[in-house]
Amino acid sequence: MTPILWRTADAGDAEALAYLGAATFMTTFAFDHPGEPMMEHLRQEHSAEYYASALCDPAYDVLLGETPLGAPVGYAMVTPPSHPALQQAGDIELKRIYLLAPWQGNGNGKDLLERVFAVAEKRKGQRLLLSVYEKNVRAIGFYERAGFAAIGETVFMVGPVPFRDLVYARNMG
Repeated sequence: MTPILWRTADAGDAEALAYLGAATFMTTFAFDHPGEPMMEHLRQEHSAEYYASALCDPAYDVLLGETPLGAPVGYAMVTPPSHPALQQAGDIELKRIYLLAPWQGNGNGKDLLERVFAVAEKRKGQRLLLSVYEKNVRAIGFYERAGFAAIGETVFMVGPVPFRDLVYARNMG
């Protein structure tokens, strides 16, 4: 398997993150997300403008994985928490963690998650939150094996269509 070289994303990576985000979102969720709402979600939440804004925000950390030839294959975004009803002081959130399918299942996800833990510790996060689609059983198993436990649920909107996400937490330190 082609190795992944990890680095902190910078302002010049917005377009690569947009393509990668859209590709992984569609690959993962096209099976039960309606077409036009999903396309609108991608235009808003996975646009180069969205990522350019995130990369300029000092409260965000984005890790980008590339092949040795520079092709983007995965990323993770760590942000302030966005679950007011479930969050506690000292929380930080893993907002996105995506790997293209050929790089899944060979330890790359675990490696990326370890890098996320390091970012959370650098930010002095006491607990790492994430939300995951209830039907994404592979991701749920991955998070549970990494020490995350369900603490509640939230609604994730894709356009006007609601989807049930489970909120997980893992104590840091």
